[in-house]
Amino acid sequence: MPALASAAGALALLALSAGPAQATDDKGTAQASVLTAGLDVSLLNKSLNVPVKTSLNEVRAPGTASRTALTVTVDGVDKGQPVSMLRADVATAKADVRAERAEAHAELARAKVHVPGLPLLSLIEVEKVTSRSVCVAGARPEAEANALGRVTVLGKRVTLTAGGVTRVRVPAVGEVTLTLSKTHTTTREAAAAALELKVSVNPLKLNVAEVEGVVTLASTACTVPDVRTVKEAPAPPAAPKPQTLAADPVNLAETGGSSATPYLVGGGILLLALGGVAVARARRS
Repeated sequence: MPALASAAGALALLALSAGPAQATDDKGTAQASVLTAGLDVSLLNKSLNVPVKTSLNEVRAPGTASRTALTVTVDGVDKGQPVSMLRADVATAKADVRAERAEAHAELARAKVHVPGLPLLSLIEVEKVTSRSVCVAGARPEAEANALGRVTVLGKRVTLTAGGVTRVRVPAVGEVTLTLSKTHTTTREAAAAALELKVSVNPLKLNVAEVEGVVTLASTACTVPDVRTVKEAPAPPAAPKPQTLAADPVNLAETGGSSATPYLVGGGILLLALGGVAVARARRS
């Protein structure tokens, strides 16, 4: 019995020490959009601001979207007719998270953006804008954004500087402030936007008095997947518990007995019974 108990304890210790490491994987996030708009539209015939919040091809991992046209309906504008905000040859957003990597990508090519009240004059025209955010476990997140080719704002061709701010003013129309290649990174996240436009225009057409807000082209963001490997320390093997049989809760130490006492008592009772049977048979004979 002591040998068996020792072997069992050795096997338990081996199983605990040889067990595989336990891994916990908290997935990161990724999201992308080719256009987002948050605008306040003031109407001529009402003292009212109509909010316009919309997006094109906004996806979260895992996801892919590809649409080249976006129309919105703004109450009180152009007798309730839909407003075409974007037309493009290419408008793609992708977001993906797998294992230790989260990535988002957005691309817009040969695109024209309009705002309510300016049906003929484009807010901005771009040849190609892209953004990309990459978050990998164990590495610093990366974000990049680019605008390639010509950029025209309110009918004026402009030259943009990476990371800089460009202001375009058009008399009797309004002002647009552009920020090119806006990026932000920390140890845990990354975000990028190819173009961010702060809009303040007063078209005075289609019942629109003023449009203010922000339009963002080709935006992406991600967070780093949190991958940790945790190996639990093996617990010491449990000591084998002695198995005892007792006919009653008698403290064997106080009676001077041992673990064999119940067996001896049982054997004595059996011998007495057999002796009694033998005596009874002898008397009958």
